[in-house]
Amino acid sequence: MIKNASPYQQDKMNLPVADVETAIPFYQNIMGFALVMRKNEPFNSVILEKDGMQIGLSENGGDPSQEGCFFEVDNVETTFAELKERGLQKEIADIDIQQYGETKWKVFFVVAPDGLCYCFGEKI
Repeated sequence: MIKNASPYQQDKMNLPVADVETAIPFYQNIMGFALVMRKNEPFNSVILEKDGMQIGLSENGGDPSQEGCFFEVDNVETTFAELKERGLQKEIADIDIQQYGETKWKVFFVVAPDGLCYCFGEKI
């Protein structure tokens, strides 16, 4: 379960992708998000939701390789197993221990086909 979502840069509701329609299936089928809103102005964008957390994908001209989100989860091993069951093409979770300030996290990373990078972390 996702407990919290934080963008790497500024806005988790405006994550850049080249093509929203091409990106949506990964988020629905692999990551388990539901499509909750679609907009065409000022550019094509969608809002996706999972476990009460929302993120937005936008054709805003930004560089997806420089953006993504950190998802705080209950259990990284369970989260990785769920992603694999849905078809994630990654053999090993590569779970690592990282420290941010006073907090230690068990984390693993997933790079979406659109180039956005997601970190899933569990507080230790």
